[in-house]
Amino acid sequence: MTHPNDVPPSVLLPKLATELRNRKAVAPPPWATFAKTGVHKQRAPTQMDWWYLRSASVLRKIYLQGYIGIERLSAEYGGKRDRGSAPYHARTGSRSVLREIVHQLEKAGLVQPYKTKGRRVSPEGQKLLDTLSRDVLKAMVVERPELAKYL
Repeated sequence: MTHPNDVPPSVLLPKLATELRNRKAVAPPPWATFAKTGVHKQRAPTQMDWWYLRSASVLRKIYLQGYIGIERLSAEYGGKRDRGSAPYHARTGSRSVLREIVHQLEKAGLVQPYKTKGRRVSPEGQKLLDTLSRDVLKAMVVERPELAKYL
């Protein structure tokens, strides 16, 4: 069985984002065009499909971590805050963006709550990630035949 760790995220995430868009599992809210993804950013994202890519990335992170909450996710998506001539300090990402994405994934049935420890991927979400990972690996085998032993 192919795991999302077996394929590069730069190849998997765009395919997963397209799949989430086609399934209508997530959709950007009206405020998403103006929202920054954290206090360490100066502007909102300029990519048109950034919401779908972030949703795919969140789903993959929840799958890899086992279970994870919003606060830990915001730390994962944080960065360095530019404070002028003062040293950089770590800041968290936008929790409202992540909370909205997780709620949408939960409503779509790809994520489910796990006790009091946050969310984890549902069996349907696991199946989606595993099949997409396998498809990506099969496409990579065509370009590089030496990867065939990982199928």
